[in-house]
Amino acid sequence: MTSSQSDGLFSGTFSRGGAAAEVSDSGWLAAMLDVEAALAAAQAGLGLIPAEAAEAIGKACDPGLFDVAGLGHRAGPAGNPAIPLVAALREQVEPGVRRFVHYGATSQDVNDTAAMLVACRALVPVLADLEASAEACAGLAAGHRDTPMAGRTVLQHAVPITFGLKAAGWLSALDRARARLDGLSLPVQYGGAAGTLAVLGERGHEVPPRLAAELGLAEPLLPWHTDRSPVAELACALGVAAGTLGKIATDVKLLAQTEVAEVAEPTAPGRGGSSAMPHKRNPVGAMSVLACVQRVPGLVGSVLAGMAQEHERAAGPWQAEWETLGELLRLTGSAACWLREVLEGLTVDADRMRANLDATRGLLMAERVVAALGGSPAARERVDAACARAVEENLSLRDALLADPEGGLSPGELDSVLDPAGHLGSAGVFVDRTLARARGWDHGHGHGHRPAGA
Repeated sequence: MTSSQSDGLFSGTFSRGGAAAEVSDSGWLAAMLDVEAALAAAQAGLGLIPAEAAEAIGKACDPGLFDVAGLGHRAGPAGNPAIPLVAALREQVEPGVRRFVHYGATSQDVNDTAAMLVACRALVPVLADLEASAEACAGLAAGHRDTPMAGRTVLQHAVPITFGLKAAGWLSALDRARARLDGLSLPVQYGGAAGTLAVLGERGHEVPPRLAAELGLAEPLLPWHTDRSPVAELACALGVAAGTLGKIATDVKLLAQTEVAEVAEPTAPGRGGSSAMPHKRNPVGAMSVLACVQRVPGLVGSVLAGMAQEHERAAGPWQAEWETLGELLRLTGSAACWLREVLEGLTVDADRMRANLDATRGLLMAERVVAALGGSPAARERVDAACARAVEENLSLRDALLADPEGGLSPGELDSVLDPAGHLGSAGVFVDRTLARARGWDHGHGHGHRPAGA
């Protein structure tokens, strides 16, 4: 990844939010230097290197002392950026200290631990945006617990649901995605040339716990140079989060269509405008979420494909992870930031939802009519025929049913049966249950409210 991706032409869409800076070239460099400083500190704490050497190394691990572009150029022939970085770091300390730089480590130890550190740092804003999006969904679910709208299956009208139920579904999915990411174990890597740490004699195993404590990462059972499950688990968790963000963004963009107009994204000068059509207000937030997450599955697949690695150190599959992981974090982080803005400023038009329900002329209530007529195959046939007549003659389902010579329901009974608010099933209970589990909100008798001070 190049540094321009965090401030380039397309960064407004694909590098939004705090994750982008953490996975930039400068973010990676800072993490690699932090690893070298932490390694020296851990070894000094064990008496493996002099304390003054660790102090000197720590002072030299200042990103401002290093040329990112130059390191990148030298990383090509070397095979990875840790080799030129270690060489440059040794030049920053006195000759007597140089042998303690990168002591007992191999290049992959630095790269892998830096990758976990970069991920840990990048996940902080990602998790914050997911949490804020979930909070917004909780507010929407509570506020619209009983707001009826058309359910849509296979892009066609189905039966009535509530907008609160839809938002509760978003909330539940976001919370699961966040929990997966928050529960990841991101371990340090320290195994030396082939995972034995033989350079340190019989004390190498003492270093990883201290290194992990220095960096705030997890301690592995043993070096994992070609066991790429920590990276794969991270990639998959990011993929699930991105897919969840994409699902919500898809709902928003469909509900915001001109013909539907049941929700609207936040407005601001210049937001969502068209270069050709002054009247347009494009759903730029949902669109940007989807642009980001569209690219994620292929990146996840690349990480998974690279798990088949050779013996103790890989040639190719490991190296392919570097930019891939950064892209996954950057794109998922950007999508999370975009969706947070969308959901926190989302306008819900309950009147339009009701109008769209009414515009179906009662056809969405056909399932309930069948039940009211007894639920038999004959009842289904009668309602099928009434629906077909309503469509062909542009009638309401009520009128088509009243024209049925076999009758069965009075006008008053039909009015009750055809009321969408009476065919919402357990929607309210599902909303209450979701809010109670996810946020501990008390909904009393089905009227959602957040506890004072929450």
